[in-house]
Amino acid sequence: MFRLQGSKVLAVDMTGDAVKAKNGSMVAYDGQMAFKKMSGGGEGIRGMVTRRLTGEQMTVMEVKGHGTCWFADRASEINLVSLQGDKLYVESSNLLATDSGLRTGTSFTGMRGASQGNGLFTTTVEGHGQAAIMSDGPAVVLRVSSQYPLTVDPGAYVAHQGNLRQSFQSGVTFRTLMGEGGGEAFQIRFEGDGLVYVQPSERNTIAGDV
Repeated sequence: MFRLQGSKVLAVDMTGDAVKAKNGSMVAYDGQMAFKKMSGGGEGIRGMVTRRLTGEQMTVMEVKGHGTCWFADRASEINLVSLQGDKLYVESSNLLATDSGLRTGTSFTGMRGASQGNGLFTTTVEGHGQAAIMSDGPAVVLRVSSQYPLTVDPGAYVAHQGNLRQSFQSGVTFRTLMGEGGGEAFQIRFEGDGLVYVQPSERNTIAGDV
């Protein structure tokens, strides 16, 4: 149902089913479509409460019908992720669309969110289906294994999946080494077995060098 047209436009072919996408990301459609605005970041009371606590803004829309919709957001690169009952953790600002077979929610991620100013929670996507995530520049997918843990600059982190343990290390960051640091310094460390998606351009964050 999901396919890329180029690297920056997502095409979704629908035959009466639905897709959830970032509000305002639709650039064109054909056929017969119905649109409904939804609150994002997670379904149910828990999703509402965590969004209120974190101040995380994630507004999504549901598109349902017959035809094709095209989605894009600020010329970001788009990456397709297929889930087979597993869970994807993704920054809410990097999630473009999910198909009807996937559920979204929220997960506590520790102090990283507070330092970045985007809350203590990250968005989760789980079930069977496809998700489209965005990155500033082409995303790189890095494998984490038991022998090779991975350390990531928080500004470059996009998403991760698999059996991974996430921890936060304070101290020197990549930019601090170059003499460009200022503010709280920390890194994200992943251990276990899974995949981590990183982008080649760091997002703007609240703390000086994260």
